[in-house]
Amino acid sequence: MPLPNWLATVAQSRQPLRAKILTDPYYRFQSIAELELAASLGVKIDVNQAGVDDWLRLPGLSIHQARSLVELTQAGVQLHCIEDIAAVLGLPVPRLKPLEPVLLFCYYDADSVNTIKPVNPNKATVEMLTKIPVVDTYLARAIVANRSMGPYRNLIHLQRRLSLSSELIAELMHYLKF
Repeated sequence: MPLPNWLATVAQSRQPLRAKILTDPYYRFQSIAELELAASLGVKIDVNQAGVDDWLRLPGLSIHQARSLVELTQAGVQLHCIEDIAAVLGLPVPRLKPLEPVLLFCYYDADSVNTIKPVNPNKATVEMLTKIPVVDTYLARAIVANRSMGPYRNLIHLQRRLSLSSELIAELMHYLKF
């Protein structure tokens, strides 16, 4: 049985939005209805590993709020529920409740051997750097010695200064923070 004209029009108008939500990881939801559609499509944001761009996908959150949440989680604070986010942002829980369908509250054990603990190559000692699986003593010493030319700005800057292969950088990117 064919769909009524008005229902077919609504279904067709949602197709580009569905495709955009599924293919664009930076798409900012314009409404709670879009957020609910994203949740139905399986979109989730891990609040304890979300970056600023992830938080900015949510309608109504400012850049300042997104940065605050990221700084807090990067400092090791874990968010366990929507009430934690409300407390951090100083907002009432009902204001944030509509965002809950896409929020994922995963927990990470900082003491686990499986948890990667990124280090800053601008401050790390040779000993700290050699704890990274792909860093030998020679590379750790090179990273520390090359800091005399100024701090490393980012992973690409480190790669260029030390002439590191793209394969090695792919291994290191999860272990370094700048």
